[in-house]
Amino acid sequence: MTLRTGHTGLNVTDLDRSLAFYRDVLGFALLAEGKEDDRRYAFLGDGGDAPVLTLWQQAREPYDDGRAGLHHLAFTADSMDRVRVYETALRGAGVEFHHEGVVAHGEGAASGGIFFHDPDGTRLEISAPLGAEQAPAPHTSAPTCGFF
Repeated sequence: MTLRTGHTGLNVTDLDRSLAFYRDVLGFALLAEGKEDDRRYAFLGDGGDAPVLTLWQQAREPYDDGRAGLHHLAFTADSMDRVRVYETALRGAGVEFHHEGVVAHGEGAASGGIFFHDPDGTRLEISAPLGAEQAPAPHTSAPTCGFF
C-alpha cells in the first residue's frame, strides 16, 4: 500500500481573511464553503474537483511553531520563474518573507524557493526543483526549510 497526501487541513482564526489570502493571493479555487456561524470552512483546489487545502475556522490563537504538529506547508511550482511570480504577488499583498527572496534549500542545491507566513502565522514555502543554483543558502548545516 502506498499513501500520498490527499489534502491538507488548516485551522484558521478568521476564514474570510485566510480565504482571501489563499484564493486571491496564492490562486487557489474555492470548491465549497460552509457558512454556518459555528461551522465555517472552505475547500480549495487547484483546478480539479478534489480539494488540495481545507480551511477550518476553529482556531482561537495563531499558529504556534513551538508546539507539536504541522512544521510547515510546502507547495511546489513548475519553475523558478513561477516562484518569482508568487513572490511578486505576495509582496504586493504585504506579506513579509523569512528570507530575502529566493533561497536554495541547501548549499549548492538546485532546488529552492521562498519562505513566508500566512495570516495566522502558519509557515509556508513555495519552491521549484531547479533554478536556485545561484541563490544563497541561509544555513550551511541544515536544510533551509527546517528552521524558519
